[in-house]
Amino acid sequence: MKRTIFFGWICFFLCSCSLTTGTFEKSISLPDHQWPSSLKPDIEFTITDTLSLYNIYIVLRHTDAYHYNNLYVRAMVKEPGENHPKTGDYDLLLATNEKGWTGTAMDDIYDTRIIIQPKTRFSKTGSYHFIMEQLMREDPLKNILSVGLRLEKIP
Repeated sequence: MKRTIFFGWICFFLCSCSLTTGTFEKSISLPDHQWPSSLKPDIEFTITDTLSLYNIYIVLRHTDAYHYNNLYVRAMVKEPGENHPKTGDYDLLLATNEKGWTGTAMDDIYDTRIIIQPKTRFSKTGSYHFIMEQLMREDPLKNILSVGLRLEKIP
């Protein structure tokens, strides 16, 4: 009897955790924990559902030794079949004077997900490219471990 109940709970747990969560996340590690302005990470992702809305995040990992409260980034999205990307510049807040670092800490490393486009609908199916470029005065930008993209399908 106990074995049957235990098996039932395991089945319930596994069935309630969908393998297709509607989430995509990919980060690119930066060599020597530095982001030179010449390095423009390119993340490819595929959209198959043009009816759903998505939240789009930039994902950053940095150390406590990062010198600034923010990070200026240019993000470019190249749609399937298009030669010219759509571009947006973002001032990403990483810390405040009142609360300190905004990300999740593990020792002296901080992971931060910053939403840059809520409730976005993609107009085409296919392969997209998300390209990032740092626009800070410091070059290379030190103490940045990785940069990435996160897409969350809104249910």
